[in-house]
Amino acid sequence: EKGYRDYGHDMDNTDRLLDCGLGFTCDFEKEGGFIGQKHVLAQKDAAKERGGLLKRIVNVLVLDPAPLLHHGEILWKDGRRISDIRAASYGHTVGGAVGLSMLTRDIPVKKDWLDGSDWEVEVGSRKHPCRLSIRPMYDPASVRVKDA
Repeated sequence: EKGYRDYGHDMDNTDRLLDCGLGFTCDFEKEGGFIGQKHVLAQKDAAKERGGLLKRIVNVLVLDPAPLLHHGEILWKDGRRISDIRAASYGHTVGGAVGLSMLTRDIPVKKDWLDGSDWEVEVGSRKHPCRLSIRPMYDPASVRVKDA
């Protein structure tokens, strides 16, 4: 529900920091920089020139509360196989199965593409409508975490 990343499960050493939505963890003002800083800055500049990232980890919410996700389920958009679910659980506060998926395209992965048409996740042999978001499905501003 919160979209927290689990290294080795949701992401690994083949995924780039910004693609995983973890750019906020970088201190670009740190004296002496950090290992990989020039690569992160180059990716950031390239994304700015293109109008966004070509690869993004996104949150998935199955709209029907009955199906359960585990991982490996196929994500479909407009009848085309797009990606798979990397990690999943049941989101009790949002009322359905939730998961994370890494999307890759030739043009930037943006909110309007995620909102723009029919997404489905295949559980068993049935496809179920789902909603995708770059931001977490639950408490996207982390207000509850900060107030705790």
